[in-house]
Order: sequence, then C-alpha cells, then structure tokens
Amino acid sequence: MNIQDSITREEFSHRGGGVELDLTDFGYQDEYLSAYQNYLGGGMRGAVANSCTVEDWEIDERLVRLASELCEYYDERLYELELVDEYNEETTGRLVSYPGL
Repeated sequence: MNIQDSITREEFSHRGGGVELDLTDFGYQDEYLSAYQNYLGGGMRGAVANSCTVEDWEIDERLVRLASELCEYYDERLYELELVDEYNEETTGRLVSYPGL
C-alpha cells in the first residue's frame, strides 16, 4: 500500500513542518502517525522525528517501518519544494524539540 494515499495533512516551510498519515488502511482504526521537523532557531531545523497515537508504537515493527517511510517521504517533499538549503541539507543527529517540553 502506498503511504501517499493515506496522508491526511501536509505542512512544509523553511522552519519545518510535518505530514500526518491515517493508519486506518494499515489496520489501526482511527490512529495516526506523523513525521515532523521543528525549527531550532538561527535558521537551523531539527532532526525529522515521528509521533503516533498508538501506545508503545516503537515496539511494533510495522509501525516503525511506516514511520521510516513517512520520514523519507517528508524529506523527499522538502527537496521537491526546494525548502532545503545547504545549511539544513543534513539534519541527522540534530536535536528534536518536543512540543510541550
């Protein structure tokens, strides 16, 4: 199944953004998985991270695989939209800012 068919929201900008995947078609009724990237300040975006409404999703191999695919999709869209500059070309290893912390 193609993840693009189940994406419910997309938001991309020079300051990050994210995509949300409805997991219903993947067997998780009324659950969502997202890939997002926060802005750390100074023109620097954080690493791409995932969140999911399924409790303990990190131990479900299928959800971990979907999360990885969703991060790849997010990265590809950033390049398609030309939102990646040389300063933010590689964000692996950067911090992730978690909402509410």
